Amino acid sequence: MECVSTESDIRDFLASRRAKITPQQAGLPAYGGNRRVPGLRREEVALLAGVSIDYYVRLERGHIAGASEEVLDAVANALQLDDAERAHLFDLARAAAKRPVRRARGPLPDSVLRVLRSMTDSPAFIRNGRLDILATNPLGRALYAPLFPDPSAQTANIARSQFLTPAGHDFFPDWDESVNTTVALLRTEAGRAPHDTELTGLIGELVTRSEEFRTAWAKHNVRLHHTGRKSFRHPAVGVITVDFDAMELPAQPGLTLTAYSAAPGTPDHDALQLLAAWSATETAQPTSARSGRQDP
Repeated sequence: MECVSTESDIRDFLASRRAKITPQQAGLPAYGGNRRVPGLRREEVALLAGVSIDYYVRLERGHIAGASEEVLDAVANALQLDDAERAHLFDLARAAAKRPVRRARGPLPDSVLRVLRSMTDSPAFIRNGRLDILATNPLGRALYAPLFPDPSAQTANIARSQFLTPAGHDFFPDWDESVNTTVALLRTEAGRAPHDTELTGLIGELVTRSEEFRTAWAKHNVRLHHTGRKSFRHPAVGVITVDFDAMELPAQPGLTLTAYSAAPGTPDHDALQLLAAWSATETAQPTSARSGRQDP
């Protein structure tokens, strides 16, 4: 599908980053008052990167498979890419060269599930790059209960629930920030695994059915999502703001364990305790997808 075409992604990503940098930001003189582009011209990026104009034009047209690391670094520096954008550029180059990315297959190991279940005081879950929730601990299941399609469901997709269900919209009080984060994470994964048919199908569905997703997707923003703060509006405990730490699982490529916490003595810590009490009163729920393929 066009929404995850590697060649068009390269073209649009480089063009969108180029549009964000003014000559003044790049340390170049801005001659004349009428510029037909909002940011740098292609020839200015080529000058900053130390490559010929023809070569940079080829790169921006999507012909990036043979580019060396030195050239990619030079282009990244010229466009002042941040860490997430630089990694995305290299991911796109690997995808263009058809170098497959490793992804975990099969059920989650029992050792990983034991670690997840041992985290009793913090909501925690394991997801893949498509934002499928593959496993939770009990408190994580309680926190994300509004996103599960029914009480017996073993998995849920954060993006599909967020954009296509009323409960998903209510669940994220910082809606604009949440939209930007979700779309940037999917855009990042699309750069890593453009031939993941389930990811392609998900993005195609969201582009077709959600104008908000479609608008954010066209921005070509990417991000690394390792630590920060996040707010939820839970039907049982109200708005709760927690710190999150996301840890990739080296033995399970493509999977991430995310845990939430709040400082003791704060209202948000009290809300987590209230959530735990609420969870204890609910019927026990399945906490993981123990069988079936998890990632292509």
